[in-house]
Amino acid sequence: MSLGHAQVIPPSTRENVTIDTVVRDTVPTDTSKNNFRERTGRDTVHMKDEGGLETVVTITANDSSWNEVSKNVLHLFKGAKVKYQGFELAADYIRLDRNTNVLFASGVIDHNDKYVGRPVVIMPGESPIAVDSLLYNYKTQVPKTFGVMTEVDGGYIQAREVRKNIYDEMSLYQGLYSTCNLPYPHTHFGIQITKGVITQKQIIAGYSYLVVQNIPIKFLGLPFGFFPKQDKKSSGFLFPSFGEDATRGFAMRDLGWYLTFNDYWDSEIRGTLYSKGTWEANVRTQYLVNYKFNGNFTLQYGSYVQGVEGTDNYGRDKNFRVTWNHTQRQEANPGTSFSASVNFGSRNVYRNSATTGAFNPGQAVNNSMRSSVAYGKVFGDGKVNFTANMSHEQDLTTGRLSMDLPTISLNVATFNPFDSKDRIGEQKWYQRITVGYSMAAQNRIVTTDSLLFRKESLQNFTNGMQHNIPVSLSMNVMKYFQFNTAFNYTERWYLQSVRDRLQNEIYGFTNVRDTLQGFKRAYDYSISSGLSTKIYGSYPKIGKINAMRHTITPSINVNYRPDFSADRYGFYRDFTDADGRYRRYSIFENGVYGSPGAGKSFGIGFSIDNNLEAKIRDDKDTTGKGEKKIPIIQGLTFSGNYNVAGDSLKLSPISFSGRTALFDKKVNVNFNGVFDAYSYDRYTGTRIDRFAIKDGTLARLTNFGLSFDYSFNPKANQNRSDNIDSLRSQMPNLTPEQAQALARISTDPNAFVDFNIPWNLAGSFSMNYSQAFNREKERMESVITSTVNLHGDFNVTPKWKVQFNTGYDFVRNEASMTQISIYRDLHCWDMSVGWVPFGQFKSYNITIRAKASILQDLKLTKRQSHYSYY
Repeated sequence: MSLGHAQVIPPSTRENVTIDTVVRDTVPTDTSKNNFRERTGRDTVHMKDEGGLETVVTITANDSSWNEVSKNVLHLFKGAKVKYQGFELAADYIRLDRNTNVLFASGVIDHNDKYVGRPVVIMPGESPIAVDSLLYNYKTQVPKTFGVMTEVDGGYIQAREVRKNIYDEMSLYQGLYSTCNLPYPHTHFGIQITKGVITQKQIIAGYSYLVVQNIPIKFLGLPFGFFPKQDKKSSGFLFPSFGEDATRGFAMRDLGWYLTFNDYWDSEIRGTLYSKGTWEANVRTQYLVNYKFNGNFTLQYGSYVQGVEGTDNYGRDKNFRVTWNHTQRQEANPGTSFSASVNFGSRNVYRNSATTGAFNPGQAVNNSMRSSVAYGKVFGDGKVNFTANMSHEQDLTTGRLSMDLPTISLNVATFNPFDSKDRIGEQKWYQRITVGYSMAAQNRIVTTDSLLFRKESLQNFTNGMQHNIPVSLSMNVMKYFQFNTAFNYTERWYLQSVRDRLQNEIYGFTNVRDTLQGFKRAYDYSISSGLSTKIYGSYPKIGKINAMRHTITPSINVNYRPDFSADRYGFYRDFTDADGRYRRYSIFENGVYGSPGAGKSFGIGFSIDNNLEAKIRDDKDTTGKGEKKIPIIQGLTFSGNYNVAGDSLKLSPISFSGRTALFDKKVNVNFNGVFDAYSYDRYTGTRIDRFAIKDGTLARLTNFGLSFDYSFNPKANQNRSDNIDSLRSQMPNLTPEQAQALARISTDPNAFVDFNIPWNLAGSFSMNYSQAFNREKERMESVITSTVNLHGDFNVTPKWKVQFNTGYDFVRNEASMTQISIYRDLHCWDMSVGWVPFGQFKSYNITIRAKASILQDLKLTKRQSHYSYY
């Protein structure tokens, strides 16, 4: 039987082997009849171990074996395996010398001139190691390997030659440490180690130096080094990225140090420095307790140079920012929840820090900050829900700040007080009556960020409590109608109320508002009843349209509310100001839950909802019977109210809204607006009790909004989601950190670059029209806003991708922030270049990061990521 072609060890390996390693394709002439070849590919060798007990070396081969009896040497081909005690070896060529008890293993060169079938060896108590070739004395159990590659703590060590002694110490020669899992010399970055010793707890290296793109940088070398070898996270240096900003100069971003304290929490300390004096520092701490809770805390502080040196606007702006995020697992404490999302800082922190260390120019347009810390408890067999929440909202444009310390709510699920658990048969009408209860309490302050921490600000807190009891009944009447009636009672408790008065000053009277401390209660109630039904209509077949269905849902209700500004309630007072103008005001104005409504209301509310769908013939269906449903109009709703008890302006504005999808649901369209049936005063712009139809128009369109979005490659997002799911299913043993990383990139497209999607292009358009009265011109004027946004990406080559995001404001006639990002996949590393070509945040940024071996297909280069690998 012929082996087909010559199979040899690569020259780089063969030169290190002192015995003949050539496997020929012909059998030597057997003149002594001592050589023969077997087809069974199976053999055993019996020997004694150190204790004198006989052990067996099991030998198998998928292809064939060649036994040189005269030399007592056995050759195994294709899928050969050797097992001896805890030692296992698999390769496409194995030679066993029974005289010396030495195994030699290597791969073979196939018909494509590729070296395949490399040996994979498992030493006792160790993970598998791939090598180019191997010498192993199975009696002394001392191996000598060539072309070794093994994984150590997320990185890979490759060496030209490795020898192991009886003390489990490995001596390596010409080694390379990198994050690349492909055979040498495919690596872009690595550390070359001339000689070294690997023990159980450390790596002792001789002269070592950096290698970049196979170019040795020996002047950055170290004469020797000691590196700890442990199966846990370790502290280390965080390499910076470099770039340039148009106003701040050259930058070194995110230089820092990673600190790991134990398995539950770690920290990053990072700093960013610009050549023109701007600097920023931040500390980020991450904590995690499996199956209980996890979170992170960030403190950021920076000093930012503003203006040009030597001018009046030159100076420094110092900002800070604090964030805290906490999540509790539901199974940790069933029925109880606790979460936190805190984001608090200086007014200009986003504008200044967006293009520094975090380098996220999109944040520069943020004009608000929000925080929330919430606690929840469910009890009473799930029927009672208690929540407590502390929150803050900050307007970065005006500096306005509102804080709730805290907000409390208690909700009781609706129940049927007149129903019986032992009831037999259907409910009677009174058994359908439902009752609920909810309570809310709030302690709020509204101020500015500059006044928040002053002592007098504590006196500006307003607080209150509100109780609400809804009673409702719903049932079918006359078969086709749904009848609903409801009674709602609301009571408010306040510790402050206000009084307006005139104060006599030197130059006359002035208006003064006093805040009186003391308990006050306010209440109101209302009742409403209504009918609704559904009307179905169909249209005949037209062309490809097999059928159209029109669903109309009209409803009408009658509602009543007394006039709670009447004197008998005591909630309102009369006041004539210093200018002689009379008004009636509520003593609960500015209360956290408002005040009872003024004016009697006896109204008739109405609404009508429309849905129009069509079934069209599916030309892709070869049977000719296939149909697909497409929406024509979804949720086209008109609604309004007519106040019978009003003395004027009885008809409220008529609002409308709707949506649809076009081009096989690739384009989503949304619209909404308001019609006003009344005219307006030509001098003040206020509504007057005169129908617009008397002035020649049926109604005035006071507001209209339209938006739509479209993706030219709608499968891009789906493919990206499928890719993440597939990756997750291939990694069943993800650590909590890796699972969190996958969860984050699934919601943050900037943290993930998918080279499998060749291109994606999507756009959106929004327009809003409204009317505003111009007092100078004494007329209504149209106010229109119109913007378009375009974003996408494309592959230049299979390893180069370009992303872009831009937009245009048609009213201001200027482009919105434009950002271009270029990514280069370097297999075990990646490189990104971010560029803002024009505008206030004109800059560029270059980042090079090593990718974790287990997440080779993911991009985790976000600055907020705390995962570093060494």
